[in-house]
Amino acid sequence: MRAWAWVALAGLGAVLAAEVGGRAAGWGALGPGGRDRPRVALTFDDGPGERTPELLAVLARHGAPATFFVTAPAAERWPEHLAALRAAGHGLEAHGRWHVHALRLPPWREWAQVRWHPRAGEPGPHLYRPPYGGHGPLTRLLVRLAGREVALWDVEGRDWTEGDAASLAARVLARVRPGSVVLLHDGPEVTPALLDVLLTGLAERGLQPVLLRDLPPRRIGGREGWRRLAASYGR
Repeated sequence: MRAWAWVALAGLGAVLAAEVGGRAAGWGALGPGGRDRPRVALTFDDGPGERTPELLAVLARHGAPATFFVTAPAAERWPEHLAALRAAGHGLEAHGRWHVHALRLPPWREWAQVRWHPRAGEPGPHLYRPPYGGHGPLTRLLVRLAGREVALWDVEGRDWTEGDAASLAARVLARVRPGSVVLLHDGPEVTPALLDVLLTGLAERGLQPVLLRDLPPRRIGGREGWRRLAASYGR
């Protein structure tokens, strides 16, 4: 086999390893917390945006905290919403300088991607959730060099789909467990209503929403990673 073919195979292997090990299994990233305490963490990607005030109102009505993984462009466009999230005591973490999958970023841009944080200069830890959960071969190394921690999830709200609020909330409630980290988005029209139904359901199950840092999340190890893989590719 020619040298270029070996190089191509090695590159493809690195990409697959990053996708399977980094995103699907999540080995080494922060994931759900302990299953022995009735706590869950609600997290929102992509904001702030036009739905942020509605989400804040629902969270305030239920007395629930949440953690928002924000992007640099959205934070620059909606500084008043970012300030409102901070004032309400919600968690602020990073979703990247750009909402672009890691595989589409050359190393120097991915370095800028993972270094940006809405609380830069403040005490850590500083969490980073890659857009789409996507990993490239250098993602974990760059995150470590930047002093960040990758934070993933174990339950998806699927609020980017065509489902209605009640059915989406029912799906989450069927999967959520003590220690779960729920992925929602600050943007879809359905999310505020979904959040309202979800918070009512969590209260009925005796599950208390907390900030992600107060869960606290645990590092995903071998056994949990294999479970994630089975769930990811067994759908």
